[in-house]
Amino acid sequence: MNNDLQVLETWVAALLAKLDEGERRKLLGAVARDLRRSQSKRITTQRNPDGSAFAPRKPKDLRGKQGRIKSKMFTKLKSARYMRTQSTTNGLSVGFVGRVSRIARVHQYGLKDRPERGQADVQYDARQLLGFSGDELENIRNMLIDHLTA
Repeated sequence: MNNDLQVLETWVAALLAKLDEGERRKLLGAVARDLRRSQSKRITTQRNPDGSAFAPRKPKDLRGKQGRIKSKMFTKLKSARYMRTQSTTNGLSVGFVGRVSRIARVHQYGLKDRPERGQADVQYDARQLLGFSGDELENIRNMLIDHLTA
């Protein structure tokens, strides 16, 4: 995937250099919004960028009861309030802001974290919240071509 991103970046850089600043900012803003929307949909379906399912939650022992966890992970995290886009004339970014950025980083890379004060560190499984799937890369290419031909 990283190689695909580098190829896309070099291909796009030459095309974007031909646009003036206003057009470039407008195009990158549209790409960033579309990318945030597709990332949010993928998080809703609980999938990694490669199409595999997120690692399941570990069940909690609540008052001696065992059971299935029914709520989905990252329901608030994927909202536009926490997942923000930023576009400039030189590039775009989609990421998390505020306190939730720490939570997202822990899950993205599978790091250790302390869930609450007084508890032991917990090793989290890696769940890639942000990343490029093949469909997203293809969609970015199509948006660029459509904008340049219009």
